[in-house]
Amino acid sequence: MTNLNEQLHAARAAAQVIAAMGSEAKRALIHAMAQALADGRDAILTANARDVDAANEAKQNAALIDRLRLNPSRLDAVVAALNQIAELPDPVGEITHSEQRPNGLTVQRVRIPLGVVAMIYEARPNVTADAASLCLMAGNAVVLRGGSEALHSNLAIAAALHGALAAHGVPEAALTLITDTDRERIRELVQAQGLIDLVIPRGGEGLIRFVTDNARVPVIQHYKGVCHLFVDASADPALALKLLIDGKTTRPAVCNALETMLVHRDIAATFIPNAVVRLRALGVQVRGCPQTHAIYAGVVPANESDFGAEFLDRILAVRVVDDIDQAIAHIQQHGSDHTEVIATRDADAAERFIHGLRSAVVMVNASSRFSDGGELGLGAEIGISTSRVHAYGPMGLAALTIERWVVRGEGQVRHG
Repeated sequence: MTNLNEQLHAARAAAQVIAAMGSEAKRALIHAMAQALADGRDAILTANARDVDAANEAKQNAALIDRLRLNPSRLDAVVAALNQIAELPDPVGEITHSEQRPNGLTVQRVRIPLGVVAMIYEARPNVTADAASLCLMAGNAVVLRGGSEALHSNLAIAAALHGALAAHGVPEAALTLITDTDRERIRELVQAQGLIDLVIPRGGEGLIRFVTDNARVPVIQHYKGVCHLFVDASADPALALKLLIDGKTTRPAVCNALETMLVHRDIAATFIPNAVVRLRALGVQVRGCPQTHAIYAGVVPANESDFGAEFLDRILAVRVVDDIDQAIAHIQQHGSDHTEVIATRDADAAERFIHGLRSAVVMVNASSRFSDGGELGLGAEIGISTSRVHAYGPMGLAALTIERWVVRGEGQVRHG
């Protein structure tokens, strides 16, 4: 605990340095971090290949290996994301509200950094760079604790980023990588009151529940992504099929991939056979309710547990519903408050769907795969929140700040 405690105290001190940096200095730092990743490409990809080989030898599941793997195009995307983050508006110092009270006081709400943000994550080595750049641009220090399966990748990325920090006179502790992969370090980290201001876990449901159950500091929760597509009676079948194929098959192992499709009974007999044929051709196993099975006998009968499951694989649960109200009720019962999609040409149905659900992201005639910070204009996301705290949905720079009150007066006092 002593070593971790020392690291966290150093991160707390470094947070003061980052918080005092101006916007242009932070932009230059993040651009330098992006360049450091580009310059360190060979070392990073070599380290990642070592991790991927070990994961294959350990017979890790395909979803984890997909999240773990870096290749030149994925690394290029990380570099591009950092450069984009560097050019985003700096939220620190933003006045979100200002008014003058009848007594002459000027009352403002102003964004300030959170302080020290801890990221606890599995596989995803891109998080090491994304999280570091977002936290630093928002004026925070960051403590990173990745999983053992990505240790070599994370070390290589952190080494490149530390070089950029050193060149800009920023303490290395502003980006602290915890290399001890013992789960007990997680418990100690999330109980570090006064040293950690916010914990953001990214990984499987087991990791997130462990963090939440043991934390004594605030935690952003996102247990799983059970994303739905509802094909309304008025949907354009070609459009709905396009959303389905993109949402399910482009990257099945990510949290914004579709896991369940709900089809209005009025369109089910014609839409489901075409959809199943296309999905099966792309290697997707379809698990259907009794009505789905009656329409297309080749589907696998679904268990009730399939509705609400996050497969992270080429598996899709399908249910026929009587109307939009039943679709909404199904999502309310089985969803995870992540992302829901409706395919419809009926504007009233779209509004009913939007207002009937409380999920963090609701989409009309657009793929669930757009539920991503980068796609929504945040540059890159630090995570996705499905807990109703100061942030909800994909989290970017602004979500890494808090608002405080600044009151300016001329000697006003309150009597009584």
